[in-house]
Amino acid sequence: MSRGSASLPGDPPGGRRAVMIWCIGVSVYFVAVIFRTSLGVAGLDAADRFHVGASALSTFSILQLLVYAGMQIPVGLLVDRLGTKKMLSIGAVLFTAGQLGFAFSPSYGTALASRALLGCGDAMTFISVLRLGTRWFPARRGPLVAQLAGLVGMAGNLVSTLVLARLLHGIGWTPAFAGSALAGVVVLVLVFLFLKDHPEGHEPAPFPHQGAAYVRKQIAASWREPGTRLGLWVHFTTQFPAMVFLLLWGLPFLVQAQGLSRATAGELLTLVVLSNMVVGLVYGQIVARHHTARLPLALGTVGATAVVWAATLVYPADHAPMWLLVVLCAVLGACGPASMIGFDFARPANPPERQGTASGITNMGGFVASMTTLFVVGVLLDATGDNYTVAFSCVFVLQGLGVSQILRLRGRAVRRERERLVASRVETVHVPA
Repeated sequence: MSRGSASLPGDPPGGRRAVMIWCIGVSVYFVAVIFRTSLGVAGLDAADRFHVGASALSTFSILQLLVYAGMQIPVGLLVDRLGTKKMLSIGAVLFTAGQLGFAFSPSYGTALASRALLGCGDAMTFISVLRLGTRWFPARRGPLVAQLAGLVGMAGNLVSTLVLARLLHGIGWTPAFAGSALAGVVVLVLVFLFLKDHPEGHEPAPFPHQGAAYVRKQIAASWREPGTRLGLWVHFTTQFPAMVFLLLWGLPFLVQAQGLSRATAGELLTLVVLSNMVVGLVYGQIVARHHTARLPLALGTVGATAVVWAATLVYPADHAPMWLLVVLCAVLGACGPASMIGFDFARPANPPERQGTASGITNMGGFVASMTTLFVVGVLLDATGDNYTVAFSCVFVLQGLGVSQILRLRGRAVRRERERLVASRVETVHVPA
């Protein structure tokens, strides 16, 4: 599908003001990702500070993802109901409070509660930023805007890896985490003073009466769209290998199973982030110009990930060579951009008043897969005496499940999307000038 054919009637104009507003919104997501990934560079310090072992430490990550995933549909509904400005403001307040609480937590229990609060605020940011993009930019820009949002998120991951880690070991736990929380205050002020939900002349239709029946109707209508379900399964299948690798199990695998130093392992994890940022720009440009490339890109990424993952696990030596580990981390960097393609199926399948709900359903996919894999890998490592080959093989099971669902839904989703686009064009032709 060409660039021009992706245009829809009533598109917002975009322009410099749209870029400025979107930058304010995405800055909130940027800070949220810094806070979300801050534990990744503080794991050993957290274990010493709260006197916990590896299983208790992993609970931080699993709880955070559990809260995040569980909040996606409620947040989607609230974004549709309250708008982007209110949701980003609430999210910034919650994740800033969570980061501050983590800085001053005297015990494991209070630290766990702080991470849950942070996860709740974090859950409100990405869907809000996606909705902001659909309100301010033409539909043909949607894939690129979404990929850019994901790229900014990975930049936040990079900041926590390079900057927060140094602060933590330079000035200590409480000053580092409390000082970083100031970034949350800054973006909250920016949102309050400058953010607008939509450009003038593009106000959404009045929101219907709120109630349990309407909520059920909103969720059911989004779920009935095959594009929403396809988006969920694309997100489910593509995102989780890199998420699991970056969030918890990558460093132990590289150090314990591959015999690397912590410094070298950290450099490889940084490569995943850098690869994600580069691939995100490429995928965004491709999908913006050629919608038919969405599924080939998503399935190609899944296939490449499976092949390199398997080659690393079964390499016929005690340790995989460095070149193979570099390739693995570079390919894992494509998982995040590929997961963003899921939103490019859900977005055109739903009208503006359901965008938040549909995005919430889609966004659950990868985080449910990540939580499942984090847990199963831990159980298998305990059961097999830290056999990473067996434990990491569970990735193939979830990939197989996801691919089967993608192949089942793809035909219906594409046909429905074409019908909606044709109908919108016909409607435009019959509107009097």
